[in-house]
Order: sequence, then structure tokens, then C-alpha cells
Amino acid sequence: MLYHLLYPLQDSVPAFNVFRYITFRSAGAALTALLLCLLLGPWAIRTLRRLSIGQSIREEGPQSHQGKAGTPTMGGLLILVAVLVPTFLWARLDNAYVWVASLSMLAFGAVGFADDYLKVVKRHNKGLSARAKILLQCGVSLAVAWALIRLPIEPSLTFPFFKNVVLDLGPFYALLVVVLVGCSNAVNLTDGLDGLAIGATLVVAATYAIFTYIAGHRVVAEYLQVASVPGVGEVAVFCTALVGASLGFLWWNSHPAEVFMGDVGSLAIGGAIGTVALLAKQEAILVLVGGLFVLEALSVIVQVGSFKLRGKRVFRMAPLHHHFELAGWKEPQIIVRFWILAILFALLSLSTLKLR
Repeated sequence: MLYHLLYPLQDSVPAFNVFRYITFRSAGAALTALLLCLLLGPWAIRTLRRLSIGQSIREEGPQSHQGKAGTPTMGGLLILVAVLVPTFLWARLDNAYVWVASLSMLAFGAVGFADDYLKVVKRHNKGLSARAKILLQCGVSLAVAWALIRLPIEPSLTFPFFKNVVLDLGPFYALLVVVLVGCSNAVNLTDGLDGLAIGATLVVAATYAIFTYIAGHRVVAEYLQVASVPGVGEVAVFCTALVGASLGFLWWNSHPAEVFMGDVGSLAIGGAIGTVALLAKQEAILVLVGGLFVLEALSVIVQVGSFKLRGKRVFRMAPLHHHFELAGWKEPQIIVRFWILAILFALLSLSTLKLR
């Protein structure tokens, strides 16, 4: 919005020319999101406590988590506000890519809100049934696919380390919406320790801010031989808003957490990350950028598959962070070490910009 209000005044006030630069507006979005989280955090936590919106803890989980019962949840609403408000404030509102990313995040957040609401009302940790949740996620994903088909995005798939390998998917490109369902659930599974998921989100969002900026810059994209998507650079503003919101929410969500994001936060974040990956034509590398989320999701798949096929468990407990908890690692140790893994995955993914 600021771009449309202030940039046209550049002839009268030359300083307003700075609003033409995505980098400047991205920095503004990150700072605004951070401040919103820090300022609104105490009010949000008090409100959630007053409404008795507390987290219920599953009995089969690590017993050390029972002390967290009653901690305010649904803090993801704060994340949504802290991402979407700065995005609309600093991004160009005539950019379709920004709207797709924002509406996708809002829609996935709505699914998570419904799940959290049922948990709070029924006072147990069941929420939506697995089938209902997947169906709603698929519905949102199909809506995103419909939007992608109408955007000037080539229906192809590129691969990290192999820049000359391009797979033309044609009408089957819409099948990549499974990325959205998988990503939203992977973030949801990672959100099991104080600050774990939001810290990893910060790293992934910052990485995709770089990828979207490069994809939207024709000269840089051609130099690095990556897919060029004119206009998608504006999504970097959305990504940096998510970076700022993650940093601000981490202030309240760090161990011991004063508030949890809930499904309204984790599903929204996962859907947003998956959508940005599709918009920037960096779908395949999402497996590497979000490597920590992938490991957490795979641990659940392996655990369930092994138990059904062999009657044996591979891990002490899934997702993976619970395995290390039961192995004797302290919660802060797991969180920081997993953050380090997330950073390593991000650095490796960025290296693919120069490596074939």
C-alpha cells in the first residue's frame, strides 16, 4: 500500500523513490512484522488466557510435556496478523503472486483454526479427524492450483544441481499441489517443542526470500541459470514479513514457551512455504530448503510403516524430536541442534545456485 501511496510522489519528494526497491520494502516488512509480534504478543497471550484457550497434551507423549498443559495456544493468529498486515503495507498490491501467497496462508490458517477450535471446545487433542483435515487441505491446494494455472508460470519442474534438466509436466503440473499438503503437515509435525518449528520457519522463509528475489530479477536469474518468473520478486516482501513474524513470535515461544502457535500457525506457515516454492519455480529444492521439516515427516512415515509391516518401531517415538527426548537429550539441546540442521540445509540449498 505504501508503494502506491508514496512512490508516485517521488517527483516532489525524491526520497520516496526508495519505495521502488523490493529490498527496501522487504526490510520494512520484516521490521514491521517483528514489531507487531513484540507489541501485540502480551495482549494476545492475555486474551488467550482469559478465554481459556489452553493447550491439551496427549497422554502418550513424553511425560515432561505434561507441565505445558494449559499454555495458551492458537498463537498462530498473531503470526497471521504479523505476516499479512506488513505484506499489504509494504508489497505492491497489483501483484498477483503476493495475493496467491497471502490467501493461501490465510486459507490453510483457517483449516488450522477449525482444528484448534474443536480441540479447545472439546478440551482434548483430537480436533478435526485426519480425513477431514486432509480433505480441507486438498481443497485449499486445488484452489491454489487453479490460481497457478492462470498465472504466467511455466508448467515445468527444475532440479537443484542439474540446471539443464527441465521436466515439462504440462497439465500434470497441477499435481504438484501435493507439495502444499505435505509441507503444511510437515511443519505441523515439527511443532512439538518450544520454538522448534518457528525457528526453522525463520530460516526457510529467509532462504525463499532470496530465491524469489532472484527468480523475479531477470538478469540475475539468467546469470545463475535458474527459472525466471517476472514479477515473483515481490513475494520476497511476503517472505521477509514471515521472517520478521517468526523472529517476533520466537520471543514469546522460546523455551519455556508462553504461547504455542497451534495448528492455525503451523498449517498456515507450511501452506505459505509450499506456495512460495511453487511460485518461485523452486519446488524440488523445497526438500532441501525445508530438510528439517522433511526429516520430521519422514520419521513419522517410517515409524508408522515399520510398525504396520513388521510390528516394530524404528524410533523410540515419532516425530524425530521426541525420539531424542526419550534418548535423554534436554529440550533446549534438541531445539538448538535442530535449528543448526535447518541452517545447514538452507546453506546447502543456496549453494545450488552456483553448483551444477
